[in-house]
Amino acid sequence: MSIWTRISRALQALTSGEGLTAVFDRLRAPPERSVAFTIAVIALSAKMAKADGLVTRDEVTAFREVFQIAREDEAGAARVFNLARQDVAGYEDYARRIATMFGQGTGTLCDLMEGLFHIALADGTYHPAEDAFLAEVAAIFGMDESQFRTLRSRFVPDAAPDPYTVLGVSPDMPLDQIRKTWRQLVRESHPDAMIARGVPAEAVKIAEKRLIDINRAWEEISARETA
Repeated sequence: MSIWTRISRALQALTSGEGLTAVFDRLRAPPERSVAFTIAVIALSAKMAKADGLVTRDEVTAFREVFQIAREDEAGAARVFNLARQDVAGYEDYARRIATMFGQGTGTLCDLMEGLFHIALADGTYHPAEDAFLAEVAAIFGMDESQFRTLRSRFVPDAAPDPYTVLGVSPDMPLDQIRKTWRQLVRESHPDAMIARGVPAEAVKIAEKRLIDINRAWEEISARETA
């Protein structure tokens, strides 16, 4: 059964007048947490689009930057997006429910933030309202400013990303410690590890881009240190 079929069933379980926050309250345990993860990315993306007021393309196309969506499943993704945009609940309420569900400060919430950055940059621009939105969501998720800067440096093309920031290390750390951090990040970015955290298998782009970024950062740092 595809995750989109499972999402459709979760939405059908909503009673009249219930919003998506009810879904977040219900889907707390594996394996349905992967359904909740996907709904959370789409729902927060809808709130983000509403915040910046710049919906210039079909949002389902942007979702393809994160998820593998078959043509027949587009309607399900679009329904989640539209429900979130129409929901009276604010994005802060969504973010708090999601943080409670996955556990504040966990790797799953970092995965979710990466999905939001993918979608924010899908149209090639990064609006100040999107930056403010993502910073606030990250704070609700329990991420500190340094963690947010690390994520932002990998996605926002306003400057060449600093490799030390990408790995979350400092230039004065010994090379063997930086190597240890890099290896840990590679392990955490393996698709099996991400699926165990609740990230659906369809969200392959998150792992792919993260591995490219951290490996490039390590190569740059190791080349500097051994030059």
